[in-house]
Amino acid sequence: MGHDKLRKFAENETFDCLLQPSAEELLKDGYFALRDHSVKGHWGERFERPCAPLVLELGCGKGEYTIDLAQRDPSRNYVGVDIKGARLWKGAKYATQHKLGNVGFLRTRIEFISAFFAPGEVSEIWLTFSDPQVRSENSRLSSPIFLERYSRFLAHSGKIHLKTDSQFLYQYTLAVCRANGLPVLAATEDLYAEAQRFDPALTEVQTFYESMFREQGYSIKYLCFSMDGKTAFESPVNFDPDYWRSIEGNRTLFGRDTAETRRQKLKSQADE
Repeated sequence: MGHDKLRKFAENETFDCLLQPSAEELLKDGYFALRDHSVKGHWGERFERPCAPLVLELGCGKGEYTIDLAQRDPSRNYVGVDIKGARLWKGAKYATQHKLGNVGFLRTRIEFISAFFAPGEVSEIWLTFSDPQVRSENSRLSSPIFLERYSRFLAHSGKIHLKTDSQFLYQYTLAVCRANGLPVLAATEDLYAEAQRFDPALTEVQTFYESMFREQGYSIKYLCFSMDGKTAFESPVNFDPDYWRSIEGNRTLFGRDTAETRRQKLKSQADE
């Protein structure tokens, strides 16, 4: 491990806004019987405004989107979630240096997310440029298995936002909504071409990946939906993964890369 990562990991321990729970503690009773963390139901106590609505960004990377949303909207509290400590270091350091009282970060695997938030504790979820996981449905952050996890803590009227460059993930998530009768509140295959229809923050706030994908000429998709109080979800039977994989096709970014290898290279860049 490089010295710079070790330095970041050590500094992470000093940030009050960053929670780094032990996976060993969560898993003491097994993967399917996660132990609740003590922060569950008590997130408000970590912020200047304890009663403000709580918004999550899952897979937040360096936390730039979480930070930007929080600075634009001090009436809400924001928590960015990621497993990579070297990435979270940047957001946590910025929030600490700028004394942002409505920003927090959580280092954990997203499949453990229900161990950290109580029923109704979260008002909105952002999925920003998640890996589309074109070969593994249960790994997609908008799949039925993840929606069931979110349903344990998302408020009845809570929203889920998806921003992605992936046609595959966008169409899959739409299909999940249709299969489960989930209300679609907004949808576009080209957010920037239809920017006038949406809140300006959707295009003014960009992630690292979003900026890079746009520079490469890829359209940004946006979808907002509600789970409408549902707690059980089905996979979409009318979604053809082979077809949408072929539509997504090979993309070039650094030489001749597929969409999947392109993402891995971008992730490596983000970690540097």
